Amino acid sequence: MGFNEFISKLFGNKASRDMKEIQPWVEKIKAAYPEIEKLSNDELRAKTEELKKYIKDSAVEENKKIEELKATIESTDIEKREPIFAQIDKLEKEVLDKYEKALNDVLPVAFAIVKDTARRFTQNEEIEVTATDFDRELAAMGKDFVRIEGDKAIWKNHWVAGGNDMKWSMIHYDVQLFGGVVLHQGKIAEMATGEGKTLVATLPVFLNALTGNGVHVVTVNDYLAKRDSEWMGPLYMFHGLSVDCIDKHQPNSAARRRAYMADITFGTNNEFGFDYLRDNMANSPKDLVQRKHNYAIVDEVDSVLIDDARTPLIISGPVPKGDQQLFEVLRPLVERLVEAQRKLATQYLADAKRLIASDKKEEVEEGFLSLFRSHKALPKNKPLIKFLSEPGIKAGMLKTEAIYMEANNKRMPEAVEPLYFVIDEKMKSADLTDKGIELITGNSQDPTLFVLPDIAAQLSELENETSLSDEEKLAKKDELMTNYAIKSERVHTINQLLKAYTMFEKDTDYVVMDGQVKIVDEQTGRIMDGRRWSDGLHQAVEAKEGVKVEAATQTFATITLQNYFRMYHKLSGMTGTAETEAGEFWDIYKLDVVTIPTNRPIARKDMNDRVYKTKREKYKAVIEEIEKMVEMGRPVLVGTTSVEISEMLSKMLTLRKIEHNVLNAKLHQKEADIVAKAGLGRTVTIATNMAGRGTDIKLSDEVKAAGGLAIIGTERHESRRVDRQLRGRAGRQGDPGSSVFFVSLEDDLMRLFSSDRIASVMDKLGFKEGEMIEHKMISNSIERAQKKVEENNFGIRKRLLEYDDVMNKQRNVVYTKRRHALMGERIGMDIVNMIWERCANALDMATYHEAKMEILQTLAMETPFTEEEFTSKDKNVLTEKTFDAAMEIFKRKTERMAQIANPVIKQVYENQGQMYENIMIPITDGKRMYNIPVNLKAAYESESKEIVKAFEKAILLHTIDEAWKENLRELDELKHSVQNASYEQKDPLLIFKLESVKLFDNMVSKINNNTISVLMRGQIPVQEPEQVREAAPEPAPRKQQYKEEKVDLNDQAQQNAAGKDTREVKNEPYKADKTVGRNDPCPCGSGLKYKNCHGKV
Repeated sequence: MGFNEFISKLFGNKASRDMKEIQPWVEKIKAAYPEIEKLSNDELRAKTEELKKYIKDSAVEENKKIEELKATIESTDIEKREPIFAQIDKLEKEVLDKYEKALNDVLPVAFAIVKDTARRFTQNEEIEVTATDFDRELAAMGKDFVRIEGDKAIWKNHWVAGGNDMKWSMIHYDVQLFGGVVLHQGKIAEMATGEGKTLVATLPVFLNALTGNGVHVVTVNDYLAKRDSEWMGPLYMFHGLSVDCIDKHQPNSAARRRAYMADITFGTNNEFGFDYLRDNMANSPKDLVQRKHNYAIVDEVDSVLIDDARTPLIISGPVPKGDQQLFEVLRPLVERLVEAQRKLATQYLADAKRLIASDKKEEVEEGFLSLFRSHKALPKNKPLIKFLSEPGIKAGMLKTEAIYMEANNKRMPEAVEPLYFVIDEKMKSADLTDKGIELITGNSQDPTLFVLPDIAAQLSELENETSLSDEEKLAKKDELMTNYAIKSERVHTINQLLKAYTMFEKDTDYVVMDGQVKIVDEQTGRIMDGRRWSDGLHQAVEAKEGVKVEAATQTFATITLQNYFRMYHKLSGMTGTAETEAGEFWDIYKLDVVTIPTNRPIARKDMNDRVYKTKREKYKAVIEEIEKMVEMGRPVLVGTTSVEISEMLSKMLTLRKIEHNVLNAKLHQKEADIVAKAGLGRTVTIATNMAGRGTDIKLSDEVKAAGGLAIIGTERHESRRVDRQLRGRAGRQGDPGSSVFFVSLEDDLMRLFSSDRIASVMDKLGFKEGEMIEHKMISNSIERAQKKVEENNFGIRKRLLEYDDVMNKQRNVVYTKRRHALMGERIGMDIVNMIWERCANALDMATYHEAKMEILQTLAMETPFTEEEFTSKDKNVLTEKTFDAAMEIFKRKTERMAQIANPVIKQVYENQGQMYENIMIPITDGKRMYNIPVNLKAAYESESKEIVKAFEKAILLHTIDEAWKENLRELDELKHSVQNASYEQKDPLLIFKLESVKLFDNMVSKINNNTISVLMRGQIPVQEPEQVREAAPEPAPRKQQYKEEKVDLNDQAQQNAAGKDTREVKNEPYKADKTVGRNDPCPCGSGLKYKNCHGKV
């Protein structure tokens, strides 16, 4: 027994402690179940209503207080409203806490209700209940699972979901009750493949939906969102809970708003995030679709919160001169550079082969140096990779590399000097050498055209220059920084083009379709529409392929999925592969990962990795293993890491006349079907490692007897959970099966991290071609390499997310202020704070004259204190005095505005009220005219106070939007420019945080200044009633101006950790909906004609 096993036995491990904690809950559910089982169908539904009432009643006092406080707002002076809103916020938080306690109280009964509902649907073709209005509404909408017969509603146990007719046949196991409790507690439930994660989610979804605050079920693609909402929906609807899916409706539509108002809302992570951004660009409360973020359950949580977390969702628009880029201009130079390097690398490889074969020691050493140079020139060169797999060659090259890396890379320039550029695969970088710069500079007048100046030395020299004044030093510094920025962009473009030509391969990393470069997900082989590499890399690949280089765009709104999901009051998730990323889940989201035991013990046999020297030997062994499994009558699932490998194995199998199916980017539409059939005897399926996530591979008794599904991995991925995902395809619900990974020393993970030690072992043991090494120690060594990569990737992700956290804090402030303006409820409080801030700013001025000018320019009033008081009195007292005077003027102006408008509004409403809904009110600040749309009825009923609110709202929204857009652009520029701080031995992230605070302060100051300046001067030109004109309907934002996209951060070390879900929407035959004729009886059972009931237009 090892030390870890001994400690676990003594103190117990985390999994056993978690189960011990949850066991009492499961016992309570099981104790409550017999009573629920005895209830009639109507009593069961009545029990749900009883639970809803109990939850609502738990916070009835707090809700009553909130309503009372809201009723006092309008009658309270605007400068005294802040404490009321603070009290409301505190009470709303208390309501959520009370609801959470009440949910825990009713959990056993609620879970028992869901389980027994599942049992009733499983055991009965039809369930008869007394019809409710909700039942009638569902029947009128044409739902296929309910019909009305008199005062009864008949619920069927089969319905169409995801295009297929589904018959309900599932009842929750005990381990699923464990999973349900974990999800309700706001944790991640790790459940093995085939354990019914979708069914587990029904328990906490039902329970939390009882509050009426909404539950979001988040999936990784729209096929799953639509399928699961249709599949699980009737279970919830039976108890009067509304269910919808946002992916079925257009953005910003009334239907999507209704979907968010449902008790349970399904949707994809992207759409939830984009709707949040769209809501924060809305100009009217009618355009808002989302409500408060209450509770979300994320399916395949590792894919969403780890892989996609670093991927920003961006709504962008055109930027002036965005199409003026250097990629097309510099492409010919890079092509010349790459061609020259290719010839050089080929020559060095030929020299290396010749010299290493020599008997002379000096020539062998020279040969290994040539080999090292060939490797640094083009590491992905296939002849080079093949030569490195020969005995002793890789070890010899690594020894040479170690010599040149001694003493902090002191001799490395000597080794790479003859090359045009140097590629570092581990760091994913390509750097020009002096020889390369010379080649592309050519006969240019400026020999430093592609050379970055030593900005640190230049700035240091400038600081020590005594003959220049401070102003001259500042001007000189600006000149140096401008020169550096221009050259930096030029060098950056060259480097990105070099990466595009040397590290990104067509049909492996991307495809060109319809004149566009589209990224291919390296795990799943799926084309990722709408996704682009960031930092100019995508434009570089576009230039390489000769397609249109997309213009640069400006960000209008952005958020990473990580920061979106952190907004929820409670968040939980489920997956089969979260345990290896448990540290990251806790660090970033404070989400605990709980491993749920399987319903039946796992019978799958996981074998040690089989390590070969070359890829050729490895693939030959893979084909032989497939043949062996097929002969045994077993189905085989072959996991690959790229489309290229899938197609190569397919050709090899075709030559051997072995029938098989292939899943890749070209066939992904058939994916769910192919994966579902992968369990048939003798079926061979080639797929990427993450294929078929969410689709179970079911086995027949014949296949189980033959040994079950055989999983063959053709390469180890650098993320352990991707390998675990592939392994998890076998062994569902105690099924037999096996898994084995075939590895070669030429594989990327081995080549970069592990192969030198294993290569030397194989050389010492005298392994010949075709022989393999298989041992637990080797498998452990590979897993350690994977752990190192995962830790590195987490570090990179965390750093990038720290940059976004800075933006996120600003986003929260701006969007809160914007929401206050949009809803109008707290706008007065924000304006009061702005006036106070402007008064305080004026009193911070150095002289009385400056303070007087500031007050006059911003607040449009005389200074309420003398010069003597400015110098002698306390600044806080003067600020208070100025604020009181400003507030008095502001109130007088707003009252005057309402008084001027009211007679006209009164006359128009009383005489022409039926003609107009909204009217235009012209308001001027003396510089420009603002036409403010106002609801005529609201203006009349509020005695024109609505006009003042509408004016304040319009000005504030316009000012915030313009300032935030500008701030986002400046933050983008800052993120790039701070990287120069490393030349001055400073941390770029720290500089970014400090500088972004300054930018934010300037933005807030600008918003306050511009808003107050306009509001303090606003007045209505006197108008006659006949001059009043109707306000045109608010135009919807012009969609073609905006582009919604997910931008891939181009750090490959992160991208490689991704493990995407892969299902697409299945192409189902079109089925016409059953329509009800206008004169037919209404399906709701009212006895009226459809046109007079639910069919009213």
